[in-house]
Amino acid sequence: MPALLAGTAVAVGAVGAMLALTDIDSPLRAPFTLFFLLAAPTAAIGAALKGLDPWGRIITSVSGAVAVNLLVAQAMLALHMWSVRGGVVAITVIGSLIYLLVLVRQLRRRTPTRRTS
Repeated sequence: MPALLAGTAVAVGAVGAMLALTDIDSPLRAPFTLFFLLAAPTAAIGAALKGLDPWGRIITSVSGAVAVNLLVAQAMLALHMWSVRGGVVAITVIGSLIYLLVLVRQLRRRTPTRRTS
């Protein structure tokens, strides 16, 4: 059941991002895009916080996602570059970078260090 929910969340988020990027008029565009903007950074931050207990991880990752969204919006408004597409792209890039850092950290832990002496 959790795998089904995770797959559904990924599908809804992907549809929301695509609807926002392609500028398709649909009644589902706003809720699906909002879901993507909250779920993408939440999942990325949650992946980085594996050491916390589940409730602490959920609260911290949701709070971090809200903070990331607010910082992106504030930066775009301050630079006079506000657009929905730009916000979706910025959140996608930030979430992807966080995931990449998590993957690099995991790969470093798995790689045995060889010492030659």
